This record gives sequence, C-alpha cells and structure tokens, in this order.
Amino acid sequence: MNLKYFRPLEFNKIRTQLASHASFGASDELARALTPSTDIGEIKTWQQETTEARALLDQQPGLGIGGAREVRPFAQAARIGALLNPTDFLDIRATLLSAKTLRRQLTKLDALYPRLAFIAGGLDDLPALSDAIAKVLNDRGEVVDDASPELARIRRELNVLRARLMDRLQKMITSGEMARWLQEPIITQREGRYVIPIRAEARGRIKGIVHDASASGATLFIEPLAVVEAGNRVRELQIEETREVERILRELTNKVGANADQLDRTVETLAQLDLAFAKAKYSAALKAVEPKVVGTNSGGHPVQGNHTGLPLLLKNARHPLLDPERVVPITVELGRRFSILIITGPNTGGKTVTLKTVGLLALMAQSGLHIPADDGSELPVYQGVYADIGDEQSIEQSLSTFSGHMTNIIEILREASSQSLVLLDELGAGTDPVEGSALARAIITNLLARKISALVATHYAELKAFAHSTPGVENASVEFNLETLAPTYRLTIGLPGRSNAFAIATRLGLDRALVAQARASLAQTDVELEKMLAEIKATQEQVARELSHAQAERENAQRERDAARRKLAEVEQSRAEILKQTRAEADAELQAARAELNRLRQEWRQVALTRDFVERAEEDLHAVEELAQFEPPRREKVEPVELPKSRAIDLGDQVYVPSLDRVGEVTALSADGVDVQMGAFRTRVSTDQIELRAKAQSAQIYETPRGTVILPSGDSPGMEVHLRGMRADEALDKLEKYLDRAYRAGVPYVRIVHGKGTGTLRRLVQEQLTDNPLVVSFQTADNREGGEGVTVAKFASR
Repeated sequence: MNLKYFRPLEFNKIRTQLASHASFGASDELARALTPSTDIGEIKTWQQETTEARALLDQQPGLGIGGAREVRPFAQAARIGALLNPTDFLDIRATLLSAKTLRRQLTKLDALYPRLAFIAGGLDDLPALSDAIAKVLNDRGEVVDDASPELARIRRELNVLRARLMDRLQKMITSGEMARWLQEPIITQREGRYVIPIRAEARGRIKGIVHDASASGATLFIEPLAVVEAGNRVRELQIEETREVERILRELTNKVGANADQLDRTVETLAQLDLAFAKAKYSAALKAVEPKVVGTNSGGHPVQGNHTGLPLLLKNARHPLLDPERVVPITVELGRRFSILIITGPNTGGKTVTLKTVGLLALMAQSGLHIPADDGSELPVYQGVYADIGDEQSIEQSLSTFSGHMTNIIEILREASSQSLVLLDELGAGTDPVEGSALARAIITNLLARKISALVATHYAELKAFAHSTPGVENASVEFNLETLAPTYRLTIGLPGRSNAFAIATRLGLDRALVAQARASLAQTDVELEKMLAEIKATQEQVARELSHAQAERENAQRERDAARRKLAEVEQSRAEILKQTRAEADAELQAARAELNRLRQEWRQVALTRDFVERAEEDLHAVEELAQFEPPRREKVEPVELPKSRAIDLGDQVYVPSLDRVGEVTALSADGVDVQMGAFRTRVSTDQIELRAKAQSAQIYETPRGTVILPSGDSPGMEVHLRGMRADEALDKLEKYLDRAYRAGVPYVRIVHGKGTGTLRRLVQEQLTDNPLVVSFQTADNREGGEGVTVAKFASR
C-alpha cells in the first residue's frame, strides 16, 4: 500500500492510540509501525489473535507480559563486548521470568486460544542464563558474596580488616589525649581512606596524612599514621573486590552475548503477544467487533457474490477518533448493487467523516484491528486505499488547491485497480462549476469502467442525476435538520441530498419575495427534481414505519408460536403421564389375574375341574399380559356420533377413552363409573373421562397393506389359538376364522400354537399367514415362548 494516503485518513492517530495500550517499548514500537496487510491469510491470523486476546482478557483482566523490558539494546551491547550494569541484568532476568510465566499460562489454554498459545510456544526463557544472573545478583542489583569463591574470600578478609581498623580508630577518638583536638568524634571516609576530623590548629600535633579539608579550612580530615598500614591493606582488598566483581560481571555479560539471538527473539515474541493484548484493549475501548474479511481468488475477482466490485458492508460504523458519546453511526455498503457511492449534502454535514470512516476502518481491519461497528460488518481485502481529502471546506478555493487535488487524482487513477478503494472529497471543486462537474463525471465513469470501488463527496446536482441513471452508481445523502439548521450526520443510501439554500435562507429571515424570485429563476427541471426528492424521502420514511410495524407483528407471531409449542409439549407430557398411570393399573390387574389363576390351579388339583376351563383362564391371562406390554393403536376408524349433550351413558354404548386412546363397549354401570371392554382388556373409568361414539356396524371395512378387507364385528377370541393334533385342512380353516375374529376384536398380534412335529403344519400356517391381508408380519416365537412350535403374527393397523 502507498503510505502517502494514510495521512489524510489519520491512520497515524489510530496507531498512537493503539500504542498507548502497549506495556513496554518493544510492543509500543510495533504499534507505531503497524501497517495494513494485503494478504488475506495474514489478516485473518491477526484478527484471530485480537479476538482471542480480547476473550482472554475478558476472563483474566490482569494477564499480560508482567515485568518484561526492552532488553534488546543490552543484548546488542553484550554481543559487541560492552560490560553490562547489574540493573541491566535484573531487567534481562525479569524479562525471561515474564516469558516463562506467559508461556506456561497460554500453553495450558491452547484449546481455547490456539493462536496465542502457538505464539507463546516461541518464547525461550533461557533458564541457564536466568539462573546465572540470580546466582550473581540479589534483587537490589548487588553482587552477592557467593558469586565466586574468590569474592567470598576477599570480602571475608576485608570485613575482618575493616572491623579492626574501625576498632582502632574508635579507641583513638575516645581517648582523652586526642579528644580535645577533634572537631567531632566521628570516623568518615575521604578518597576511600578512613579518616577523622580535627581542628586546623591541631595540625602537627597528631601525626598522620591529611586527605581533605573543609571549605572553611577549619577542619582537616586526617588518617593517623598508626592505621595507615591497615588502611593500605583495606584499600588493596577493596581494589581486589572491584576487580573480582568486574570479572564476574564480564563473565555474565559474555553469557548474555552468547544468548543474544535467543533473547532478541524472546523480546520480539513478547512484543507480538503484547501487541495482541494492546489490540484487544483498544477493541474494548472502542466497543469494536471483529469484521468478516473477504478475499479474492487468483484471478483478482471477489470470492463470493455477483457484484460490480469488492463487497463492503459497514453496519452502524463509528469514526474511531470522534467522541463515542456524540458520534453518529452510519451504515455503508458497496460492491453488490453498485461499486460507486456519490454522497451529497450540505457543508459540515458529515460527507468527509463518512469517507474517512470507511477508509480508516478498512485500514484498521487489514491491520488486524477490530472495527467500531456492529456484528455482521464485512470488509474486503483492498490492495490499495487511496484518499484525496482536503481540510478546506470553503467554496472559494485557489487554483493551486485545485491543481493539488488534480495531481493527487491523476496519481490515484494511475495506481488504483479493481482491488482498490478510492475516496474523493469534493470532486471537481475549486474551478468553474460546469467544467468541474464534467471532470467529476468523467473521473467517476473511468472508475466505474475499471470496477474500482469508490466513495465520492460532491455538491454538483448534475452528479445526482448521473448516479440515478447510471447502473453501478448509487446516490447517498447526509441529512440536514431545517428546524435547528444543523446537520444530523445520518447517511441515507439511495436518496441524493436536497438543496437546502432556499429553506435555510427563509428560516434565517430573508424576505420571502426574494426567495420566491430566486426559486422562480430555477430551471423547471431543477424544481421538479427537488419536488421528486421530497416525495422520495416521504415515501422512504413511510416504508420505514411500515417495516418497523411488520417487524413488531412478526415478533409477536413468533412469541405466540413459541407459546403454542410449549402448550403442546405440556399436553404431550400429560398424555404420557396418563398412559404411564394406565399401564401401572393394568399391571396391578395383571398381578391380580395371576393370583386368581394360581388359586384355580390349586383348586383344580383338589376338585374335578375340566382342563379346558383352566386352559381358557391361562389364555385370558396371557392376553392380559400381551396387552399390558403393548401401546394401544393411536387411531380408531370409528366416526363420532351426533347425540344430545344430556344423553346418559347406557349399556352397550360405544365410548372413546382419551387417556388410553382406545374405543370400547360399556359392559357395566355403577355410581362411581362404568366398565369398558376393549378387546380382551377391561377397565373402569368415570363418565366424565369418556366420550360417546357410534356403535359399530355389523360389518366394517378396513384398509390393509395388502388390500381392502370386510369383516363382521365380534367378541375377542383371545390372543392364542391351538392347532396341535389337527388335520391340515381342519387347522387352516380354524386359523382363518380365528384370525378374522382376532383382527375384528382389535388384538394387536396373536400366538399360533401348531407344535413342532415334522414342521409340515408350521409351514402351512406360515404360508396362509403370508397370503392373509390382515397380517402385516409374523415370526417364530423365541425359546421361552415355545420356539419353533409357536408362530407370532402381527396384524395390520386398523
């Protein structure tokens, strides 16, 4: 990108604001040098870093690079052999500790923040160098005694000698002989020697070496001869200590130099992470969002959509440098229906702000910054953003200003391509209006032919008509409040700006006759154009109101649908609970039936009951068991009967039981309810839990998967038929009649006991079941229910 065009868009101010959120010099430098990319992969990676960093800081606001410092100058100094200071080493160690901590924190969160974790993986905390610094220096930057054995020996000896020297000097200043010559009884240092202050007139009375004198000359600082030799030894040890400390620091500096490249990379990686955190903080400050970034294919054409240019959509975009409490959001689109937007409106009405907002947000997005707009905003990857925006808003512009603008536009037309965004403010201004309008139209036509996306601000009325009649070009306007005589800064796409000169002049008090005279001098086409614009604006406002009303109605309908779905779910849940309760009651009756059958078996052993009686009881019990295990059919082909509401339930009535979703016959009446027989199953229900149905006809028609069947009505024959010991023709005749009765009674499926034997009867039975239109499927019973001696047949739904 040509950085020349960043200045009119004030991108430098964005970088300065971003840098204010950086934590140390290296990331501050990156923020101030931030440049938009033209590679979609790189842009999306940067956007991902910003998004992850913002999500992370929302969860852990205190996370950051800690005590990291810009230590690359120290690494460079060590690289060329310069001796580092203790504080330099402390900054290096703090930076390495920060790198270690940040790497540990982010790599643990790689599932949530993969991009940040990947960057943090490149941090090298150089543990050997960090430990070496910690071994040599304490937190105050002092070389510790244990930095080397030699330093420890020197300091031990020095401490002993210094203590002895101080002890001898202390005895001197407290002795009566010397005390009278002292200026004050203290021990001090001059030029690294231990001295005592004496009065000037005592000179010669105390033998020693004078190292200094006070400014007035009244005090001499003398080192007594008695301690000169001890002082010399102390001084020698001090020099040895200094040399050993320097040797240790030199050795440590060499280690820094040996790791200078790794140290540089660690600082650069920390700076990259801190830049991501700075972008995240800036995003939060602007209440910004990640835009959708659209790239281009190898042919240079937009990846998606059939539009005349690169697709751009900014929803409620806000200029990032304006007061967020006062800035007016704008919605701008390009590249779908049109590639050039011509914006008209009054001076100071927001045209220039609109151009700068679009251009600035494009640069921000391609720099990995979130943009101050609503979710759903979409920006393409521009290979260049070109802006000719001047600060001069006066109509009276000099020839040199016009020349300057034309020079910029010529350069822009030479460099721009279909992958560019061009922003032209007050195109054609500063010269004769007729010529300026013609030039503006020619420039816009050139941009349109080359499919270059552009926003153009202008005052020329001719361009309004040009945009209205030219495909690929669209009008837009910034509103002006005639009541307050102030711009609203709202952008309206599809409607050109109206001329407000007459209205403003009238409201300011100009004689209405003069205004009328001026209006009359306008061409009829201009008057009709202004009238048309007013009508279009009124229509748009009406459509907006109706759209808002329709939206409210749609939301209300959605709420009602949601309420209906919840009610249906409640009904289904209630039905399921009723079925569960009914099955529980059926289980209870089943247990009672089993107990009764056991009692009959006991009596049979004691009295001469017929075996047939017990077999029928067992068949009935088996039928109850089968019905208790199966969900009843959901639909009955019985039409409702038209009866007076006052009609009482009577014996023989056909009734519908909603809780079971079954139809049955009333077999008994009592004060607490009625008994309803449903096939082989009978239950008692209250009269308010049933509904009357028409009685079944003597013959009923049923549709099955194999055709139409006409059956007479009848009672249930049970759910099992025994064919063992019968001849084939006799068994098949009995089976056919039994199947008819069982289907009519509503039995879901039956057991056919034919025995094992040679298997002939079983084969004949299953062949008849195959041809029977009432049977939808059959299978051999499992071993617990008779195995190959029993076939289970399932009926078609009624």
